[in-house]
Amino acid sequence: MKINLPGLAQEKLPSGNYRYRVRVESNSSKKIRLNATPEDKNFMEHYHAARAGISLPPDPASPADVYVRGSVAWLTTKYIMHLETQVNAGIASELTLRQRRGLLRELKERYGEYSMMMPTHEVIKLRDSLSMTPGKADNMIKAIRAMYKWGCEYGITPNNPALGVSRFNQNKGGAKPWSVEDLKKYRTIHLPGTPAHLCLTLFMFTACRISDAYRLGRDNEITRNGILGLSWQPQKKGSALVEIPMLPPLIKATRAATVQGKTYLLTEHGKPFRSAEGLRNRFKKWCLAAGLDDRTSHGIRKAAGKLLAEEGCTQYEVMAVHGHAEAKTSETYTGSAERWRLARQAMQRLEAMEW
Repeated sequence: MKINLPGLAQEKLPSGNYRYRVRVESNSSKKIRLNATPEDKNFMEHYHAARAGISLPPDPASPADVYVRGSVAWLTTKYIMHLETQVNAGIASELTLRQRRGLLRELKERYGEYSMMMPTHEVIKLRDSLSMTPGKADNMIKAIRAMYKWGCEYGITPNNPALGVSRFNQNKGGAKPWSVEDLKKYRTIHLPGTPAHLCLTLFMFTACRISDAYRLGRDNEITRNGILGLSWQPQKKGSALVEIPMLPPLIKATRAATVQGKTYLLTEHGKPFRSAEGLRNRFKKWCLAAGLDDRTSHGIRKAAGKLLAEEGCTQYEVMAVHGHAEAKTSETYTGSAERWRLARQAMQRLEAMEW
């Protein structure tokens, strides 16, 4: 990506990398080479100093400097540092950082010493080696594609080897929605009063994501016009604030637990789950115990949306419950003042549901 700054020249080296030189503002015949690249956080400080005729020394060593420059390990470390900066600035999601950090750590372990100029056939080979876990394979390709896109934008890499590499789960619709029969089968094994039953009830009557479910508790409860409800800001980047009434089944389930804690869902040791992954692993075991091998928590979110739609809820009512900020079929935004009313109307349609 060409950076337009007065006096800045970007020069491509035989190695494929770039160097940057700046013309001194008071002496147009003098140029100073920068000891920083655009992805470095202090790049603008080096640039302004050079314009004033001052050459700043290289910044202190970064974690990437322990690796061979231009290697896969060097590139992945630089990219994660960049992503961390974006998270701190509120531009990127902490969940995205967490996922990509884990995936690229594995990439670094397998290909770290190789040149970052990874050919496309090696990316395909990596994808195919993860075919037993297609979801992970797709996320790996997505992470690699994002990393090289960043590298191309900042002139670090000349191309993106992950472009055009297909996914395993194309057009499969993601998580499979739970059916009414699935819900009954689960509740036959996991009876009221158990953590497993509470977990399903929380998912069903809030339509929350697992990244929010493990954090929800009494601190999220609110009262509007005498009606008890839940309010939370979803972890997923770009999601709108969710405020929904608590229906009797959810109230009953959250009060039925023998051990009460800061969060509704607790580990077998009576402690809050430390992460969404911890809850995901536990929920998977509960599903396996009920004979629901291929069901996930996100499938319950889909089931809730489907049931709401089948009961005649409008698109905006479903948006209010799910925390979507924008309707897929229009550019109209739902006003925050309307969310509670719409969510209440939507949740009331489930009151007659046998649970």
